[in-house]
Amino acid sequence: MPQPAPYAVVLAAGAGSRFGGDKLLAPFQGRPLIAHVATTVAQAIHAGELAGGVAIIPPRATTLTWALEAAGLRLIENRDATSGLATSLRLGLAELEALAPPAESALVVLADQPLLSVETISLLVAAWRRTRLSVRPRYARQQDIPGHPVLLDRSMWPRAEGLAGDTGLGPLFRRHPEAIATIDVPGVNPDVDTPADLQSLEERR
Repeated sequence: MPQPAPYAVVLAAGAGSRFGGDKLLAPFQGRPLIAHVATTVAQAIHAGELAGGVAIIPPRATTLTWALEAAGLRLIENRDATSGLATSLRLGLAELEALAPPAESALVVLADQPLLSVETISLLVAAWRRTRLSVRPRYARQQDIPGHPVLLDRSMWPRAEGLAGDTGLGPLFRRHPEAIATIDVPGVNPDVDTPADLQSLEERR
């Protein structure tokens, strides 16, 4: 019997205001930032670590669609994207709830983290299959920063309905520490919030 696999929810609807706009289209190693995350998710789907997924995008974001569609993700427009990340998360989880049968867990992926690896996804999925808890990574070179992506077990989805603004899953896990496992993973996986972040990443690589 095949092992259960999460579905990805790629959060790509942010305005990138600290970057000056169009952050996910900025070039990194010769490709748009979004293409790196989309490729990794596609590879995880191909490897059987993920069953599929959705990507949440801003309205009329046609320039973002090609990489995400090529990864096999279903695109969902968030018409309330300016209200913060929580609205995108709720849209993605609602889409997975509507599957038949519904997904058992969701890998919440931030679209501005181009160093995301299939290895990390595999470690998170293995931990979820073993514990059936939500799982968050702790990167060896970022141990003081809450890691992403987060694998959110379905048991936590109703509680995510109460999230608001741009704070993500942090408040939820602070209220329910018993529901999340943290696993150690190698490397680093920083956000790209500003042009300086992207330049630093290029120089590091």
